[in-house]
Amino acid sequence: MSKIIVMTSGKGGVGKTTSAAAFAAGLAQRGYKTVVVDFDVGLRNLDLVMGCERRVVFDFINVIHGEAKLSQALVKDKRVDNLYILPTSQTRDKDALNTKGIGEALERLREQFDYVVCDSPAGIEHGAVMALYYADEAIVVTNPEVSSVRDSDRILGVLQSKSKRAEEGADPVKEHLLLTRYDLDRVERGEMLAIDDVLEILSIPLLGVIPEDQAVLRASNLGQPVTLDNESQPGQAYGDAVGRFLGEDLPHRFIKREKKGLFGRMFRRTA
Repeated sequence: MSKIIVMTSGKGGVGKTTSAAAFAAGLAQRGYKTVVVDFDVGLRNLDLVMGCERRVVFDFINVIHGEAKLSQALVKDKRVDNLYILPTSQTRDKDALNTKGIGEALERLREQFDYVVCDSPAGIEHGAVMALYYADEAIVVTNPEVSSVRDSDRILGVLQSKSKRAEEGADPVKEHLLLTRYDLDRVERGEMLAIDDVLEILSIPLLGVIPEDQAVLRASNLGQPVTLDNESQPGQAYGDAVGRFLGEDLPHRFIKREKKGLFGRMFRRTA
């Protein structure tokens, strides 16, 4: 059964669009037909992160307003089978998003795709609420910083009160936490929250921890989802997060120091 996933955050700059692209690519790499939809009207970046900005002719807003068919606005990724992007407008008014038009477009996407990943604008304004309204599951992206975690807690409140599921009294939107830009050195210096601290505040299941790494910026500059970089730690961490989302029992990597030093000391003791 097709699912709508919203990639959301309370605070900007946490890597939400990067995460949406990486997660959608990871699902497609595992054989699921996936589309990632840009809801950030006026500030679109998803097409850049996906490397398809020059191929955009029609967009999500054109579809909502009946100016183009869905098939005309969808852009197929050249690198990953089963992966598509539905870009949004750069110049239209954010009020161009309306509940009825979005609902109709998402229902048509449900008919064609296994997963519809919605890249939401940050915050709790109109565009963000529109992006989460029809969600079945939500991935809340946050940095291990107090302000980011606090704003994520506000997003959880919106999910529980303003989604379609909440309005209809249905099962609540299933929530997941994706912790990005995790820097172990800064955590140890007390400059960032530890994973347990974030979990204690937000109290939602941890889907993945993405380490701070230049590979993320490099992938964005190249216009490719970081999941395609299998050699990088972020690429592997996003791949693990996709696996957990699909029900796999995978340990979290890159959240502790490697034990080479300890092993070396033990070896010296026994020598």
